[in-house]
Amino acid sequence: MDSSRRKFLKIAGISAVAGIGAPSALNMLMKNEVRASSEGGGHGAQTDAHGGEGAHGAAPAPAGKRYGMVIDAVKFHDNNGLAEKCIEACHSYFNVPDFGNKKDEIKWLWQMPFANTFPGDESHYKKDDRTHSMQFMVLCNHCDNPPCVRACPTKATFKNADGIVMMDFHRCIGCRFCMAACPYGARSFNWRDPRGSKDGVPFIKKINHEFPTRMRGVVEKCSFCDLRVKRGLQPLCVEATAGTGAMVFGDLNDPNSEVSQVLRARFTIQRKPSLGTMPSVFYII
Repeated sequence: MDSSRRKFLKIAGISAVAGIGAPSALNMLMKNEVRASSEGGGHGAQTDAHGGEGAHGAAPAPAGKRYGMVIDAVKFHDNNGLAEKCIEACHSYFNVPDFGNKKDEIKWLWQMPFANTFPGDESHYKKDDRTHSMQFMVLCNHCDNPPCVRACPTKATFKNADGIVMMDFHRCIGCRFCMAACPYGARSFNWRDPRGSKDGVPFIKKINHEFPTRMRGVVEKCSFCDLRVKRGLQPLCVEATAGTGAMVFGDLNDPNSEVSQVLRARFTIQRKPSLGTMPSVFYII
């Protein structure tokens, strides 16, 4: 029996004992696997925080593309309404439903305060009042070492050749293992039919027929606008910030790309980098 099969049976055993809604035990298991993977020198074990060539000379030269993003939180803070513009551009194109309550909320791109975005970093003795009062744009981190991909038993979530973590909605069986494995809360589950309505109000105001709607029982999340990127376009959220520099997107493995130049010039932080997931989203604060 190979190791992947044993891991799946281990996960399934936890679910059988504790029920499918036992994310804490599954989350602990997947976090341990992420640490073991990064410490063992396997895929994603590069030592450089930006996922490029390792600081200790141990990492091989990057091959292929790996798309990533830099978010300048200060520019969002100083440009009133810019965050809402980005969210609207994303959610309207991808038919993200609005169920009208937090419990059922579907999130591709959203905002959170500093303490929730960077848990563990909020306890500094001296706090920068502005930083701790800001809202931060958050989305799927498209990790280079994604625990969600390993947790999915049907390969409905996978990492494509460009380093983007994708969802195949047709293969998703709604087990939510990927949600429990993701340490960023970047995945949402459709408890209702997104194409439905309540009191005559549709959950999707205006359906965009260029992108498929989902069904009840399916997990979804940000796709880094993979289809647009394949056509040489920028993600919708980045396009919405054009001229502000609030979001920069590009190939992290290309030293001449704009995103690589920004990362070399500016100090950035990531969400929970100690887990070894190697997020592809960076923040200027």
